[in-house]
Amino acid sequence: MLHGQKTHLSMRLIVVGMVQNRAGEILICKMPLDRGVFPGQWGLPGGGIEAGETAVAALQREIKEEVGLDVVNIQPLFFTEGAYRKTFPDGGQREIYMVFLLFACLAESEVVMLNSEFEAYRWVKPEALMDYDLNLETVKTFTRLGWISTSGGRTDSP
Repeated sequence: MLHGQKTHLSMRLIVVGMVQNRAGEILICKMPLDRGVFPGQWGLPGGGIEAGETAVAALQREIKEEVGLDVVNIQPLFFTEGAYRKTFPDGGQREIYMVFLLFACLAESEVVMLNSEFEAYRWVKPEALMDYDLNLETVKTFTRLGWISTSGGRTDSP
């Protein structure tokens, strides 16, 4: 982490959706092996805020673009930050300082239509989250929410 330190890296504000369905399952998506910040791992959908967008508008756009869902009941949760190496579709890589803005939201349907940014998806009950190879930021998110513990087991709180 870079708390209290200056960085000369380019910075991106990233909105991340913890999308739930009406059954309380969470949408996780798997990145392809050849791209993204966490290649080959499962995580939450989201992406960069574009110039002139609010965080909520960016979240709605990113969720629609990446997984084809409309989301409602959008509530801010917290943010995390870190420097990560991103692999681009052309194979290029760059280290980027990212601020992840986490939001809880409800999917209006469960019909997921993935774009090329993900290769698979699952609706997962909180107690089954650790059955997947979750990326570091997603593990931190679910740990902070009390859904998993860093030792890999489910905590008592929902």
